[in-house]
Amino acid sequence: MNDLIVVGLDGSPASDAAARWGAREALLRKLPLRLVHAVDRWPPFALPVPTIDTHPMRVPALLSETADDLRTRYSELQVSAESFVGKPADILRDSAANAHMIVLGARGLSSVTGYVLGSVGMAVIRATARPVVMVRADDDPAPHTSGRHASHDLVVGVDISRPCDALLAFAFDEAVRRACTLHILHSWSLPPLVGHGATYDPRVHAQLELNANAALADALSPWRAAHPAVDVTTRASAGHAATDLLDSSSEAGLVIVGRRIRQSPVGTHIGPVTHAVLHHSSTPVAVIAHA
Repeated sequence: MNDLIVVGLDGSPASDAAARWGAREALLRKLPLRLVHAVDRWPPFALPVPTIDTHPMRVPALLSETADDLRTRYSELQVSAESFVGKPADILRDSAANAHMIVLGARGLSSVTGYVLGSVGMAVIRATARPVVMVRADDDPAPHTSGRHASHDLVVGVDISRPCDALLAFAFDEAVRRACTLHILHSWSLPPLVGHGATYDPRVHAQLELNANAALADALSPWRAAHPAVDVTTRASAGHAATDLLDSSSEAGLVIVGRRIRQSPVGTHIGPVTHAVLHHSSTPVAVIAHA
């Protein structure tokens, strides 16, 4: 289990960036990389799409060229590639069933910071219990001959009111492997009678913030004890969780968020905070499914 990194490849600049990001992650974890291309069906007279190079005649070349490029960049990397016909989200979900993570490209907005999270990316996040990392087309375009990610810190958003062990396990593991600082954020809302107009009491606000930081420290105590080499900073503050994460992660190497595993057949299965971060983050986003 969890013995490879899977990258969804469609020929777009975003998926090329995802392949490079996934290659560095595979080297970091000493795992093989698998490139997966999926298309629902080939139309009778398939025409190339200008921005996504998935014409039937180009798929074998697309996979082999990308694999060869990664092998050239990273000589120690084990790369395999395969193309499937079927629903892309289902193919990618099944391909990642035994993977440590799946990495996908996200189309970026040219003039506005953020993602355009496509239907396939959203469906994969909703359908798989494996970690999913979304990478922008303009993320880290320069080659890294050392096989490492750029030396940036990690940011993770937690809700200490509910269990988040899977989220913290991924975050600490990634910080250990990258040898970088892990910034852990918890955002909470002021009670209605504390934060409005004449009823605002700064003493109550200060006490609530003190309590929240103490609760965060208690929740993280066993994780910090288990990973003494990880440099950790924490902050619990009143505010909007998505906004706080986006503001804090603008210079990060990865922002890590969670989503609750839900059994309901309806809904997006992605909470509002994670949804907002996915659509507006300027850095790669890892979505971790947890109970």
